[in-house]
Amino acid sequence: MLKEKIIKIKEDAQAAAENAKTVEDVLQLEIQFLGRKSEFVGILRQLKDVSVQEKKEVGQLANSVKVEIQNLLDQKKKNLSSTFDAQVEKIDVTIPALKMRRGHLHPLTQIQNEIEDIFTSMGFEIADGPEVEDEFHNFDALNMPKDHPARDMQDTFWLKAQRNTDKRQNDTYENINERMVLRTHTSNVQIRYMEKHQPPFRIIAPGRIYRNEAGDSTHEHTFHQFEALVVGDEINVGNFKFIAQEFFSKFFKKEIQIRIRPSFFPFTEPSFEFDISCTVCGGKGCSACKQAGWLEIGGAGMVNQNVFVASGYPRGKYQGFAWGFGLERLAMMKYKISDIRLFHSGDLRFIKQF
Repeated sequence: MLKEKIIKIKEDAQAAAENAKTVEDVLQLEIQFLGRKSEFVGILRQLKDVSVQEKKEVGQLANSVKVEIQNLLDQKKKNLSSTFDAQVEKIDVTIPALKMRRGHLHPLTQIQNEIEDIFTSMGFEIADGPEVEDEFHNFDALNMPKDHPARDMQDTFWLKAQRNTDKRQNDTYENINERMVLRTHTSNVQIRYMEKHQPPFRIIAPGRIYRNEAGDSTHEHTFHQFEALVVGDEINVGNFKFIAQEFFSKFFKKEIQIRIRPSFFPFTEPSFEFDISCTVCGGKGCSACKQAGWLEIGGAGMVNQNVFVASGYPRGKYQGFAWGFGLERLAMMKYKISDIRLFHSGDLRFIKQF
């Protein structure tokens, strides 16, 4: 099935290239057939779900077709460029050209795209969910008691609007008047994903979140979080540590070590904070890591069984780990940025540097 789709994409690309009239047309075809959101890339991401033999055969065919399409489009651009006639177009090449102001992706978008590319290459699926969330998915299902400090006004943006919803309670549903919030984390995406999918799976959930707190150089009321969730029959802390080291080593393009420290989160047991070896000194100690050799990144842990039960799974049947961190913090570390507020300032002097 995948082979037929790849061959069909090749045929469509050949036909489209023949009808292209300008170089701009060819550039659009490159995005359409080979871009990050193209059907071709979508097929490559499905290879993780097929047999080893089929993955080998389809992979070889996909690589061959990708090269053919790229060569075809490159040749088409070359042919179109060579037919350009400056005299016909009446262009005076001696006139100084106006400098074009080109837009580009925001640094946070660039970071998120890079993170997603790394994790999808490791077999992860990207999950999404609502930013306006009900209290159950934002707090209750994550094993947060009613009196948990995260529910207080200084941490959460509670909305005046309410809605009727069906809430899980003791394997039954009751209709209640559910309070709504601006989500305080992307963990709500994990709950909603588990309600509709059965293990094993591995997902990432990047997105915007909101905290009712004063802003300073390291805090903002609106920022971005990234979470990962892996669930299966025999998942353990060692799996987390390996995946985390692989990700950070690829992201920072250098060998990175992971250190975990005991901590507490309602939705994980056991819970821990994790650090990475300093990206500046490699763990030897410098001013960036305050001579410690380690940089604090985020929280993680093995998923609490109460969270699995709230999502509809039998208690004790599955194991999994979850971990997350702030995208802004990772961008600040990578680009040596000292103030988180710059990301949302709208200052073009800052944005143009990326």
